[in-house]
Amino acid sequence: MSKPVVLIAETLSSATIDALGPDFEVRHVDGTDRPALLSALADANALLVRSATQVDAEALAAAPRLQVVARAGVGLDNVDVPASTKAGVMVVNAPTSNIISAAELAIAHILGLARHLPEAHASLKAGEWKRSQFTGVELYEKTIGIVGLGRIGVLVAERLAGFGVKLVAFDPYVSPARAAQLGVELRTLDELMAESDFITIHIPRTPETTGLIAAPQLALAKPTLRIVNASRGGIVDEAALADALREGRIAGAGLDVFVSEPPKDDALTSLPTIQVTPHLGASTDEAQEKAGVAVAKSVRLALAGDLVPDAVNVAGGIIDPYVRPGIGLAEQLGQFAAGLAAGPVESVDVEVHGDLAQYDVKVLRLGALKGFFSRIVSEQGVTFVNAPVIAQERGVTSELTVDERSDEYRNTVSVIAATSDGQRVSVTGTLTGPKQVAKIVAINGHDVEVPFASHHVVMTYEDRPGIVAIYGRALGEADINIAGMQIARTNAGGKALSILTIDQAAPEALLAEIGEAIQADSIREIDIVEL
Repeated sequence: MSKPVVLIAETLSSATIDALGPDFEVRHVDGTDRPALLSALADANALLVRSATQVDAEALAAAPRLQVVARAGVGLDNVDVPASTKAGVMVVNAPTSNIISAAELAIAHILGLARHLPEAHASLKAGEWKRSQFTGVELYEKTIGIVGLGRIGVLVAERLAGFGVKLVAFDPYVSPARAAQLGVELRTLDELMAESDFITIHIPRTPETTGLIAAPQLALAKPTLRIVNASRGGIVDEAALADALREGRIAGAGLDVFVSEPPKDDALTSLPTIQVTPHLGASTDEAQEKAGVAVAKSVRLALAGDLVPDAVNVAGGIIDPYVRPGIGLAEQLGQFAAGLAAGPVESVDVEVHGDLAQYDVKVLRLGALKGFFSRIVSEQGVTFVNAPVIAQERGVTSELTVDERSDEYRNTVSVIAATSDGQRVSVTGTLTGPKQVAKIVAINGHDVEVPFASHHVVMTYEDRPGIVAIYGRALGEADINIAGMQIARTNAGGKALSILTIDQAAPEALLAEIGEAIQADSIREIDIVEL
């Protein structure tokens, strides 16, 4: 059996290759050579890139086997995430790989601005000795404003605290209590602009944050303000910043990021009061190695069919270890429910009962949808990524409900499918014992306890003597062994349900023959794909 192909389109650390391990065929291509990239994608199961390779709809169309795109870094500007989602391709990145490097670069810019390091360096290199021109300021007792108290903003705050500064921050999503834990006082953006001696920016670029700091905000600043942006270009209005620097309304700026990279002109970068670096936030040996190793681990999970918790286009959220074993159970229940349902479905709902209800279990609905549609969609592979898209395209709704009450088991997961003709089928499962064995514990309201297997037959009929003999004889004559069997009924002579575990698939003609012989209300053969 051939190994899955992992295509590396840009230079990554040797640790990345080591982290992939021996289970894959690793190939290399220059991601900026478009024809070569499209050709190489034909056999690729995974694609690893940095920032130069454009992964767009054309590239995805050239990669029919692609399961995962991994960006060895934080940003995803070069990956078409919606197109990837529609194609069922998981997109992963390394969101924490460069946070220390980015925080340290921001502080380097702050210190460089405070002491005129770039200008002093260039002057001395030119043979000059002009100490008086480069008199700087101390950070001690200055007010430093942090825009964004996310992971990087918090690291910056922790590191700046040692300089004896006053820390203020603008972040509408952080509570005063959390800010106080960090030794930071919250401000509005206008208050922060007016009060700060230094400002450092650590927020993503979104439609809401583009141009967040523009002419009106800069007009509020002290003439001694020095502003640093090592986050994303465009958060500070570049034209307004250039005007403020040129007119001496603020003292300086340090930029690592720009709207266009590289900048299209030097109107901003050539000003004497600005220091610039070419987007170096993640450019350390440590950050590159962390990013490569992180995405290599994600690729291994994705190609093994597992859910990658931090995949950017998977709606599962952060998965608690207590929840994770339930993902496979939900997927098997989804497959089983699809086997029970006859005809088009209008909804596939999931109910979670027991201790699991205390956790975020959105991922269980995702697993159930993946399992359900894997039985009925043949024109494309069904993944954790595109299962919700397939449901939406087919007009299938899906609700998740949780309830901490579970009368018989610590936890149960139920998948309920409603068909367009008004029928409703349901299957409930649980995980039992130290080995967390997945079992079916109810089918359409009938209590059973059957471990999942590759092949099941489910029959419903009027309860009466001799039924087991009829289907037992028919299966035996067809040389199909019954490995396990349970019968449940509402009451004697009422509706009965038999679930059989058999060693091989039963032909449809045989099931039809059995159904006719026992006058079955329903008889379904259900195959469970091994996870």
